[in-house]
Amino acid sequence: MVARKTEQPGPSDSRSAITVQELHKAAVWLGLAGAMALIVLLIQPLLLVFAALVLAAMLDGGTRLLGRVLPIPRAWRLLITCLAVVGFLGWTIYFAGSQIAGQFEALRLVVESQLGRMFDWAHARGLLPKTGGGQAIANELMGSFDRLTSWVGSALGALSSIAMIVVLGIFIAAEPRLYERGFAWLLPIERRTDFYATSERMGFTLRRLMFGRLIGMLVEGFGTGIALSLAGVPMAALLGLLTGILAFLPNIGSIVSGVLIILVGFSAGFDTGIWAIIIYVAVQTIDGNIIVPWVARRSVDLAPALILGAQLLFGTLFGVVGLAMADPIVAMIKVFLEQRSKRRAAD
Repeated sequence: MVARKTEQPGPSDSRSAITVQELHKAAVWLGLAGAMALIVLLIQPLLLVFAALVLAAMLDGGTRLLGRVLPIPRAWRLLITCLAVVGFLGWTIYFAGSQIAGQFEALRLVVESQLGRMFDWAHARGLLPKTGGGQAIANELMGSFDRLTSWVGSALGALSSIAMIVVLGIFIAAEPRLYERGFAWLLPIERRTDFYATSERMGFTLRRLMFGRLIGMLVEGFGTGIALSLAGVPMAALLGLLTGILAFLPNIGSIVSGVLIILVGFSAGFDTGIWAIIIYVAVQTIDGNIIVPWVARRSVDLAPALILGAQLLFGTLFGVVGLAMADPIVAMIKVFLEQRSKRRAAD
């Protein structure tokens, strides 16, 4: 038999460079599609893990801050930080829990009544169609509000998820370098230096961002509660607590708290309503012109429209947890893109 030395491997031959290249391409695309499918299916657990990272950053920031005044081992400083958080929450519940719990139903009735009066006023002046009374529209809006609060209550009532976030957050805050090295081990050696630099920058940004958020929550919560109490606005303690909690959600939180404050203020009279508006504007001005720029200079400067758009998108797709995590996620994406741009510029 005559040997045919000019024969070349065919497309079905594994020795073909073309076949191997195409198989590699197919494997990459299949792996990418599988990864995207897993992300979609596991988005809720992933958000819980990210929430644990946010909690870990907050605990780590408190531990680092405590290390400036107490030269003791990190484990003891983390324990003191955790006990301080638990003590503050316990004090808040003990001091104001019974009073605030009794005000929730009163708040719902006041807001419903004020919305009904507002829509009736708009109907009387032809600003809205006269199909259905203002009270019916208010009841519908409050029904949506009740559904929202029920979703929030369900999320807060998911003790297993909260416990998982807390446990993961404490473990990560206790030994952050351990998990960082473990993740870096999955990367090629030449990529690990860039990963460590990006990870360090992300941690720094997240700590500063959360520290500023906590300061804003305290300023808005206590400032609003005290000022409303001095102005004679009903349910000042509850409104201050809600304002402080909603301050964790930039833009959307301030809008919701402002609507509640103004509606409750006008329920006590015109003068009280004007004072409620003045207090809300003053607190938001202090937060927007002092606290937010101070945090932005030390962490990452995020455009308000970008944050609002991300909140609407994440809130629609992933619910309350996505709404709460929108700001940190956008900040981490921006830090990643900035670090990648710096690496390319350096190369």
